[in-house]
Amino acid sequence: MKKQLLGDYQLLEPLKPGSMGQAYLAEHRFLKKPFFLKLLPEEMSVDPEWVGRFEKEVEALSKLDHPHIAKIHNATLVGAAFFLVADPVLNLDQALALNLAEYCAHKGRLSEDLVLRLARQIASALDAAHPTAHGMLKPRNILIQETAQGIHAVLTDFGLSRIIGPLALLSRTYHAIASRLGSSIGYTGEGAETRYAPGPWDVQAAASLHRSFCENFAFLAPEQKIVGNPKATGSKADVYAFGVLLYYLLTMELPEGYFELPSKKNPSLRWNWDLLICRCLQTDPAKRPDLLSDKIEEWVVTDISGTSRPAKTQAPKPVLNPQEIARPAFEPDPGAIFQVETTIGPYKPAPSEEKTVEPLLTDMAVIPAGTYLRGSNHGGRDEMPRHAIHLHSFALDTHPVMNEQFVRFLEAMGGEKDCNNNDIIRLRDSRIRRSGGQLLIESGYAKHPVVGVTWYGAVAYAKWVGKRLPTEAEWEIASYGGKEDALFPTGNTIERSQANFFSSDTTPVMSYAPNEYGLYDMAGNVYEWCQDWYDYHYYDVSVQEPNDPKGPQQGVYRVLRGGCWKSSREDMRCAHRHRNNPGLMNGTYGFRCAADVSDD
Repeated sequence: MKKQLLGDYQLLEPLKPGSMGQAYLAEHRFLKKPFFLKLLPEEMSVDPEWVGRFEKEVEALSKLDHPHIAKIHNATLVGAAFFLVADPVLNLDQALALNLAEYCAHKGRLSEDLVLRLARQIASALDAAHPTAHGMLKPRNILIQETAQGIHAVLTDFGLSRIIGPLALLSRTYHAIASRLGSSIGYTGEGAETRYAPGPWDVQAAASLHRSFCENFAFLAPEQKIVGNPKATGSKADVYAFGVLLYYLLTMELPEGYFELPSKKNPSLRWNWDLLICRCLQTDPAKRPDLLSDKIEEWVVTDISGTSRPAKTQAPKPVLNPQEIARPAFEPDPGAIFQVETTIGPYKPAPSEEKTVEPLLTDMAVIPAGTYLRGSNHGGRDEMPRHAIHLHSFALDTHPVMNEQFVRFLEAMGGEKDCNNNDIIRLRDSRIRRSGGQLLIESGYAKHPVVGVTWYGAVAYAKWVGKRLPTEAEWEIASYGGKEDALFPTGNTIERSQANFFSSDTTPVMSYAPNEYGLYDMAGNVYEWCQDWYDYHYYDVSVQEPNDPKGPQQGVYRVLRGGCWKSSREDMRCAHRHRNNPGLMNGTYGFRCAADVSDD
């Protein structure tokens, strides 16, 4: 190729051919700088439709400027052929960078930290280009550059599949296969039977082609495998290919059929890859995430509270001499210490201290049994997906528990702790005060909702009055008031004349109109404790448990619903989820009670 010129570029070295044209390492003959040249299929330049698409698309591609996308500088027509000029991807020693497939073949299985580094780089490139799609994301289109700062992934052939078109790509792929295999197919004549020559075959070349074809096919999204599908060129196809890529890098296998998740294939993985991969590999493009970088940080390397997820470590196993272990004296039932009733029960004073305090009960509204929709496809990630659930009939207090009701409970308890020594309420965060041994409510706040209550205090009160806390599902369905498509308990809009939010204090209960079920303050005034544990990804599982969902089996936080007096309008939505530690309390946390009702 010595002195062979293409326009102003001297071709130095041909690179491996691909279905989207031949690539070369070249040097500008005046600037004396290296470039990559991508010579696009020559036969397409005679197609006016293709030329028009090329001119339109290449302008957008030339504007992509990202450290992990091969920069396209210009497009040039020489004779009857178009070619693209891009930055070369070279290592520190000026050698050509390997593509990811070659890099993995050379290095073997990559470390998890290296996979995370590559995932972040590739995701940032796809996000920066969004909504422009790569269209053919696969290991052979990702170059791995070795730099002083570590490996550096660079995406090549960005958007070329859309320029060339799926049918042209398909035909060129078949042509390349036939060319590599040689004249192994014979045709005996018009109308005659097609006959396949017995060889000789280049077995190694055939095996390489077969492997390459299968790998390329595996990285195509389901919609890309349907010729003429208008969704085939969207950026959601890149998200699918990204999920396949992650799975391959973590397991060195391709996800096919009912595949095991990375955590099952490789239990030594430190980060939580499963959810991201499952979301990327959804067959429905609409269910895949739009952007990837934040999902890596949110789902893979951070927990639900937003703090960094610690890497898994294995503590060293102590080596002990059994004769040196101090052993306790024999107990009749060594397991008795673990047999502790963990449910919350009210404190029972001694008979001499017993006080007769009757609760001040709240009217309740009955929500009928039925199948309802909960969650949202347009709110927070923890509200997705919206899905159907079936609930039996239940009753809910028409308003949150008031100070004058809760103070009677405290009098009956004789203190601010339950039988398990959990705090019920922190008086300094409430409108209730203790003076001279007496419980007093601040003037004017008797009818305001009680605040400063822990989840434990809410559960204990509910048991005292013979009720329970609502489940998160019950609370949300009740808040809609029978209007499942409404955003707020008040309908599709909400104003400060309809609920107490973005204000300076609580208001008396029932200060605003009720919803269609006759329930007051389902939006604003105070956040209300629910029975459930909170899990950021619970709705992904809840879809499979539609009957009276009770929430996760365990967790760190308990659910709070409804927004409060100092919340923004967004927090007033029926589907909005909030959570906190069950032992915490502040001036915005209250509750209301629920009860079971027969469906008859």
